[in-house]
Amino acid sequence: MANLPDHLVWTLLFLLILSLSRASSSTFTLFDVLDFGADPTGAADSTQAFCDAWTSACGRGDIFVTILVRNGSYLLGPVRFGGPCKSRHVSMRMRGATLVAPLDYRVLGGGSSWLSFNGVSNTSIHGGVLDAKGPSLWACKDSGRNCPDGATTLSFTNSNNIRIKDLMSMDSQMFHISINRCRNVRIQGLRVKADGNSPNTDGIHVQLSTNVSILRSDIATGDDCISIGPGTQNLRIQGVRCGPGHGISIGSLARSENETGVQNIIVKNTTFQGTQNGLRIKSWARPSNGFVQGVHFINARMINAHNPIIIDQNYCPYDSQTCPNQVIHLMSRA
Repeated sequence: MANLPDHLVWTLLFLLILSLSRASSSTFTLFDVLDFGADPTGAADSTQAFCDAWTSACGRGDIFVTILVRNGSYLLGPVRFGGPCKSRHVSMRMRGATLVAPLDYRVLGGGSSWLSFNGVSNTSIHGGVLDAKGPSLWACKDSGRNCPDGATTLSFTNSNNIRIKDLMSMDSQMFHISINRCRNVRIQGLRVKADGNSPNTDGIHVQLSTNVSILRSDIATGDDCISIGPGTQNLRIQGVRCGPGHGISIGSLARSENETGVQNIIVKNTTFQGTQNGLRIKSWARPSNGFVQGVHFINARMINAHNPIIIDQNYCPYDSQTCPNQVIHLMSRA
């Protein structure tokens, strides 16, 4: 540009700045759930507002789209966030916000998930608290009455390039977080809180998924801290603290004859305090083409863990009459 006339240089610079300004305004878009009618006091149901905010953000078509959930408490029933989206990246930012489930456990309990993401890509959740109000359903189950199974608090299915950071999940009815048929998932700074006797409240369940990282998280719950189901490959767990709960479990496996294997699992720098188990692999004693291979447990610290290491190839949580075809019994404890 040194050989161009000054007026042409300034013209070109002006056009460049103008084009960058237009690109910036058209590729970064913010959607505030308050603009869609969400109530930050928790007095009114905000389910439709969150659905409408997602529909607008997902269909926008910009490169970066953010759904902003400001400080406050938001009452939500079951919400489904579906894809694929036109936007290349959708971020939900909830720092300082709490999403609260209805007090009546039946509102969520008859479905599979409270907050479900299905078929999305390049989606992230930052901050926030999810309060699923699970104790009333746990009490129903403990009483022996006829109760619904309960809902997973947050689920991702058939999704890719997912980021969850600095999220807190409280008192889930069932699993806190489920990762199913996903690729490239990173969970960091997660906090899970539930009573040590809360039933089936796994902290994170992963199955049929590849390239998942769970990092620097604290999980206190009533079932598995992290459960690893069939079809899980390339899973890295590092810097996780568990307790109370049932520890980190691979399985249960071999429920069916045609089952995909579990492989390339790294569990590193973990702490188990007051857990029923530490590191566990469990499978039913049934014919199956499933397998477990390439598992590395590195630098695990156990504090009052009842079964620090347990490998159970005769897994049966019920009485023997309800576990058919149990033909192998091999258990190793340390």
